[in-house]
Amino acid sequence: MNNQEPSNNKMEVLELSVVYGATKALKDISMGFPINKVTGLIGPSGCGKSSFLRCLNRMNDLIPNAKVTGRVLLDDKDIYDASIDVADLRRNIGMIFQKSNPFPKTVFENVAYGIRLKGIRNKQEITAKVEESLKKAALWEQVKDRLHHSAFDLSGGQQQRLCIARALAVEPHVLLMDEPASALDPGATVKIEDLILHLKESYTIIIVTHNMLQATRICDYTGFFMQGELVEYDKTSNIFGQPSNPLTKDYISGKFG
Repeated sequence: MNNQEPSNNKMEVLELSVVYGATKALKDISMGFPINKVTGLIGPSGCGKSSFLRCLNRMNDLIPNAKVTGRVLLDDKDIYDASIDVADLRRNIGMIFQKSNPFPKTVFENVAYGIRLKGIRNKQEITAKVEESLKKAALWEQVKDRLHHSAFDLSGGQQQRLCIARALAVEPHVLLMDEPASALDPGATVKIEDLILHLKESYTIIIVTHNMLQATRICDYTGFFMQGELVEYDKTSNIFGQPSNPLTKDYISGKFG
């Protein structure tokens, strides 16, 4: 059930299904993602949340035997259209993974990597963009004197914010986050959540989370998935306050999951 109010959607998914070989992972999902909002995807393990997220920047293209049907629109253009440059698409729709994955490079070079891929060669411009991206990721003050140290010298939370800075450096329109704080301690989690709330002023954010309290803290909208289907999608306050589907109520109350 989709109770989302009409809004200015940055992305929209229409009748999306995914099959891996003989296994149907997602079944006819339709939902919209409002611009400059955080949308959370919740549900038990194996329900299809991460498969769905990967569809939004065509990462399922990399999985053998994966077949995607339906439409995924970014600014009303289907990202699965044959004319789409997939590398360019993934710059516009950045992905932050559950486990931080900095490159085996310096802090500076992690962020500069994507900037150079865009064709920028001017050293001053690259340096300015690296600083800007680290500031957006709330990391600059902690690393400005360690820019040429290995990214692996950073703490887990800092590495995750570095990966966010790396994604921001190529100027995306949408950020996808697959449980970005699940491997972090509570202090680092708070910093990631605060960062997400700040970033939504400039980006549309879609996040998979197993943490129900996290969803209530940072998500404007929440979609509940189960067995490859979208059971309910609504404002987060309604999902957790007055869910319309008994399955949603049972899940958020901890009866299963």
